[in-house]
Formats: sequence, structure tokens, C-alpha cells
Amino acid sequence: MEREEIVCVGYRLAAGSAANPGEGTYLRDGYVHASIVGRRVLTEGVAGGKPVLSVVSRKQLRVPRVGATVGCKIMSISPQFAKATILLLSTDDGGTVPLAEGFRGMIRVQDIRATEKDKVVVYECFRPGDIVLARVISLGDAKSYYLSTADDALGVVYAESETGAPLVPVSWTQVEDAETGVLETRKVARPASIS
Repeated sequence: MEREEIVCVGYRLAAGSAANPGEGTYLRDGYVHASIVGRRVLTEGVAGGKPVLSVVSRKQLRVPRVGATVGCKIMSISPQFAKATILLLSTDDGGTVPLAEGFRGMIRVQDIRATEKDKVVVYECFRPGDIVLARVISLGDAKSYYLSTADDALGVVYAESETGAPLVPVSWTQVEDAETGVLETRKVARPASIS
């Protein structure tokens, strides 16, 4: 039998003599208390023993970590960097999960390409609204994660032209307007049509 209710940090859940502490709880002064905000879950004990009290978080807080691949949207650009909002996070099993709230990221000019770093022009690599795959290289400053696209598999994965038409990759550095055929420059993430 399982019973659930929402509890806050420090909430006294039960006497330690009546239940064992589980995940999200701790034992203090003979009582089991919640150590996180979430659902109170009481599960039956093993072999007729005391039940186990746990608290399960209502939503898992996911944050980017160094080395993680993230999906982000370019918000603004300057000659020195592109500002982005991190929207997706890669998982250990190769999938992705959307983040409950976006995190700020910054792709500095020196982190855009692995080679010819002195020739990189941010405006030729990204534009506001582009969707980019990047890797977290540092926790950065207090405001932003530092991101890198200095890998063939990283860069712009989706972009639209000024008219709103999707742009299709034609090379590592160019995309083509699907409607008009006009070419634009971008730092493209390994296009499927190019080997």
C-alpha cells in the first residue's frame, strides 16, 4: 500500500520508531523529516518490517554540466560572442530532455571553430533565432555557461532566412534558402548530405 501527500523541507513525517527514512528524508531527534520539497511516499517494509518513508521531488532539477551537449537558441550576437538560451540537455543514454527553464549561455569567438580561430566572424557563424548544438566547456561567469561549437558535429542545426523559409545546409559554412536559393553563411553542424 502506498500513500502520497506534498511536504516541505523540514516537515516532520513520522516517528523513527514507526518508519525508516528513505530517499529525500533524514532522521533527527527520533523523527523522520523531509529534506526536499516533494511527494511523501510511504512504502511497506521488507518482510513485515517498518514501512519506508521517502520524499520524491515533484520535478527533477536538471542543469547543464561541463562536457554536456546542449541545444540552444541564439538570442543576440556581437563581434566577440553570441548569447544563447539553453533549451535542451543531452542525457547519458544519448537522448535529450527539455529543460524546465532556459539557462543563459555564451559562445565566445575563440570557441566557435577548432581551427582558424583568428578568422572567425560571429555574424557569419550565427544569427539570432538559429538553433545550435553546443558543448558546455565551463560554468563561465555568474551569468552564463560558456559553450563551444568547435567540433564537426556542433553548430547550427536549424535556421530560417529573413523571409521565414527554412535554410538547408549545403556545406560546412553555408546554408541555402529552400524557397529562393539564396546562400547565407553559418557554422553548420555536420550536414547529413555532406561527408
